[in-house]
Amino acid sequence: MEKHQNDLDRDRQYCELCGKMENLLKCGRCRSSFYCSKEHQKQHWKEHKRICKEADKTQPPKQKAEQEQPPGDEKTSDRCLKKKDSPEQADSSAPTQQTTNIEPHGLGEEGSNNTSPPNGQTSSSPQKLAMEYIVPCMNKHGICVVDNFLGTETGLSILEDVKALHKTGRFTDGQVVSQKSDSTKDIRGDKITWVDGKEAGCEKIRFLTTRMDDLIRHCNGKLGNYTINGRTKAMVACYPGNGTGYVRHVDNPNGDGRCVTCIYYLNKDWNAKEHGGLLRIFPEGKAQFADIEPKFDRLLLFWSDRRNPHEVQSAYATRYAITVWYFDADERARAKEKYLTGAGEKGVKVELGKPSDPI
Repeated sequence: MEKHQNDLDRDRQYCELCGKMENLLKCGRCRSSFYCSKEHQKQHWKEHKRICKEADKTQPPKQKAEQEQPPGDEKTSDRCLKKKDSPEQADSSAPTQQTTNIEPHGLGEEGSNNTSPPNGQTSSSPQKLAMEYIVPCMNKHGICVVDNFLGTETGLSILEDVKALHKTGRFTDGQVVSQKSDSTKDIRGDKITWVDGKEAGCEKIRFLTTRMDDLIRHCNGKLGNYTINGRTKAMVACYPGNGTGYVRHVDNPNGDGRCVTCIYYLNKDWNAKEHGGLLRIFPEGKAQFADIEPKFDRLLLFWSDRRNPHEVQSAYATRYAITVWYFDADERARAKEKYLTGAGEKGVKVELGKPSDPI
């Protein structure tokens, strides 16, 4: 029982700035916050110091004297950060925060009646699928899988768009927040590009995102306490099949506004035993994990925050997926205010996307 509790405690430990869960360092002053590096501790000090100094009041005078300088001081950082005993295998990133407002879209003729029953549920329309299956499933489990989302014909046409896009050379290495170095390749091995669907040759990708929007619109106001008012562009990703994956991470560890992660898979005849590439989710506070195969025409939804750390296991065949993140209005507004407030202050850096793409 004690061992199980220790495992759960470790699962709740993240870098306070980026959400990384690997090789964490503990703040030596409050001993309750973790960081992946001295640099991230410095960047987060303006926020953390209020909590840290409160905790500091309870420490012996000698220890407080040793820690009078803030963690932003290089010498103090060496003392304030201590290695976590049992680091978890993980890291974190956040996508380019380019917001796309959700606008009403009709189903159109294509795909209007080809949503097959997901896991025994019956659904002939986005509204019915949303209300009878997705809303109760998400609110109960925080994870929801819908198979045969658009049908084979539509799925294949989207796959053709993605393959053609891949051939253009527009895909670049996936980035990790605050890391632009060769070490990123050890964290994630996917190639990505961002699409709003208006680009030439991306019409079917746009059709997919409008169908996602339809579902979320019907779910809106019923998914937790969220009010969803926008989303990112679509991130089209490819794992080249050479054993690359993405280590354990959290999409939104720091309240940047993203509340629901929505992934559509495009991999025909995928065999997890042979091809690998599972998405493994570790729901917070639970001993079990969920393995999601990246099957063709499968839609996956899950909460984007710290409730769902996840990893992409090594893929040994080309693996395509399209991901969209939906924003909660209130959290997104707070994140924007936080960024604008801190942007002009020396040493303050709020990560809301790639460093080159702030809000």
